[in-house]
Amino acid sequence: MSGGGGGSAPAKNSLTVFLHDANDGHTVAGMTEGAMERLGLFDGDTVSIRGKRGRKTMATVAMMPEADASALTTTTTKASSSLSSSGDDDDGGTYRGSIGMTKDAMKNAGVRAGDAVTVSPAPDVKFGKAALILPYKDSLDEAGVDMSEDADELFATYLKPYFDGKFRTLHRGDSFHVDGPRGLIEFQCLEIDTTETDGDSACVVVEDTLIECEGDAIDRDDVDDLADAGYDAIGGASQHLAAVRELVELPLRHPELWTNLGINTPRGVLLTGPSGCGKTAMARAVAAETGAYFFVINGPEVISKRAGESETNLRRAFEDAEANAADYNGAIIFIDEIDSIAPRRDKAGGEVEKRIVSQLLTLMDGLKPSSRVIVIAASNRPGVIEPALRRPGRFDRELDMGIPDEQGRLEILQIKTRDMRLGQDVDLQILARGSHGFVGADLQQLCMEAALQCIREKMGVIDFDKDRVDKKVLDSILVEMKHFEHAMGVVHPSSLRENAVEVPDVHWEDVGGLEDVKRELHETVQYPVEHADKYIKFGMHPSKGVLFYGPPGCGKTLLAKAIANECGANFISIKGPELLTQWFGESEANVRELFDKARAASPCILMFDEIDSIAKTRGSGGPGSSEAGDRVINQILTEIDGVGARKNVFVIGATNRPDIIDPAVIRPGRLDQLIYIPLPDLESRISIFKAALRKAPVDPSIDIEVLARSTHGFSGADITEICTSASKLAIREAILAEEDRLKKVKAGEIEEDEGKMCPEDMIITKRHFNFAMSKARRSVSEQNLALFDEFADKQKAVRGEAATNFKFPDSTDGGSEGNEEDDLGGDLYE
Repeated sequence: MSGGGGGSAPAKNSLTVFLHDANDGHTVAGMTEGAMERLGLFDGDTVSIRGKRGRKTMATVAMMPEADASALTTTTTKASSSLSSSGDDDDGGTYRGSIGMTKDAMKNAGVRAGDAVTVSPAPDVKFGKAALILPYKDSLDEAGVDMSEDADELFATYLKPYFDGKFRTLHRGDSFHVDGPRGLIEFQCLEIDTTETDGDSACVVVEDTLIECEGDAIDRDDVDDLADAGYDAIGGASQHLAAVRELVELPLRHPELWTNLGINTPRGVLLTGPSGCGKTAMARAVAAETGAYFFVINGPEVISKRAGESETNLRRAFEDAEANAADYNGAIIFIDEIDSIAPRRDKAGGEVEKRIVSQLLTLMDGLKPSSRVIVIAASNRPGVIEPALRRPGRFDRELDMGIPDEQGRLEILQIKTRDMRLGQDVDLQILARGSHGFVGADLQQLCMEAALQCIREKMGVIDFDKDRVDKKVLDSILVEMKHFEHAMGVVHPSSLRENAVEVPDVHWEDVGGLEDVKRELHETVQYPVEHADKYIKFGMHPSKGVLFYGPPGCGKTLLAKAIANECGANFISIKGPELLTQWFGESEANVRELFDKARAASPCILMFDEIDSIAKTRGSGGPGSSEAGDRVINQILTEIDGVGARKNVFVIGATNRPDIIDPAVIRPGRLDQLIYIPLPDLESRISIFKAALRKAPVDPSIDIEVLARSTHGFSGADITEICTSASKLAIREAILAEEDRLKKVKAGEIEEDEGKMCPEDMIITKRHFNFAMSKARRSVSEQNLALFDEFADKQKAVRGEAATNFKFPDSTDGGSEGNEEDDLGGDLYE
């Protein structure tokens, strides 16, 4: 609702809307006897209904039982239905301060269920002499109707039965749906002549009223587009919405507040944030709620190849807004993708862009407080916009919409699903919790994918030859939680698609052995996500990252994927060389952009595989050869240190060359957890064999422990290769046996059904493993292992003996362990 009331009770004629699908059409409003008595109405009276932004419609009152009104109010109104309670204590329930309206009537009044409308008796509405009613073009296209050929049919089968003998009320501008032989078609009333006045605003359609349906089908205008764009259509941006209302709505509605204080009203607001976060929706919502004239400038449309025409187009937009501001409640100029027409002048590609920027600066400076025009601009690249535009007096405030948090995502999902038919098992809270990094557009896509999956399941019962789907089938279609779960696997955060963000499909059971490492990872990564309150309680910041080091093929990357999946975090895998480019400064920019996107999708795990390729000890290369790498390391260190909000971003580095990594990378506060992933021991090798073979048909007589004992010194990748080799041999034999059988069938030696291998025969046997073991080889030599032992010894030496053997002295010793000051030779200042 726009404008906010204080604690005062609403007026007696302010009623709360609930959805009432009346069979008598859009012009019938349901009210209880108590509500009708309160307004002095009788059954069949005509009323005027005024909703948001001064939009009006007319309706005929029909009395409905209080029990029916109460049930409908309970199921369709929002929690904010307290607006419906009046100051009268004898009204006896919410529904006695409510009015039932159809979806068409709500749209005409610009309201939704739960909103308040003002209802007034309208006894002076005249009988209609003529009314021009035409269908919407897109509605005709959906029904397959050609207006030029079927106008008479439309009147005979749609409008005539709808109005004949019904005494319906009509308001100019009303739109309504009529069901007929071609399906639902939406019409709009364009003109009304009454028996006393031509060009009237409302009438009652009687038997003598001439219904005209001749002319071209109509297109929807901007008012129709703004019909669903109120503040209640914005979710997850309450703080930004409050700021926009202060900076835009208040100056438009009450400019005297500013002039009374002797200051100028704000001229502009710049909305920034990733694509799909709701910048355009926010601007449209303000325009819809204020009733202001709304002029949209799409950046590229302004630019023209003719000299001077681009600036002229921009001037015309401002002149048009100022000319219409008086007729509306002010004017809003919305410049979408402003970065395309107002780039930094020192980096602009041509003179046209520079002239457009200069013209825009001049026009914004020329906006007078009395003009009641405010500029709202949107961009997802604010860094490239001309700085002169971003100063106070032009764009007075910049609002970063950002990525919604869990509560914001829940609000958006509630808005996106309020018109959907949902099953009882749908839990929007779970969906909000699992959709890290999603913006409003992503959540809209999530709902669409869920609906598509629901429709796919019903494809078998839909008769495509019929013009319309059977009503029983439509009634049976509900979007359930399983459909949303499928959609969650398909839809990913749009801002991170180029980085292939994913929640990996790898589980702990896919990782054989390494139980101690799993436990440490669980505590380091998963605890901060699942138990953030405990960290706040103890005043502790979670660890920023870990470094996995160990021989190749021991499961470092697999572990990182498994932990990302277990804690439901987004996962971005970066191969070191991908960040490096030949252009000066671009490698560092890639690192910055990567961390920015990870923060946006938090909780997020950044996995730097082969980190030694980009984090070698600085200055270790030849002359000039390592400068780019050094700059990348510096940028990574800066980002890990958290310059700017880090938001639950966890960095995992993996390497098999820890000895060449820059020491600054692995100091405390950065990748401070050094986890050695060793060659698997006996129990771990057994687990790896079981994990690798858990989906394969294996001869029960095969003893996994015997295989594990025979593979001492093998890495996880080596063991997996043994299993793969055995499986390949079994597959080869099965294929050759089937080809041999088909040859015999073709030669007529056996029948077609003879000699087929049964599932029990298609298994991996000891013979296959004997062959695989004969080809097996170790990928990690003793020399390689010595490097890791040397690195571990070096880290232990760095820690120091005092830290390693530290213990608090017992209280009974009275500090007899010695005094550090004595060891250091007394007080420093003596």
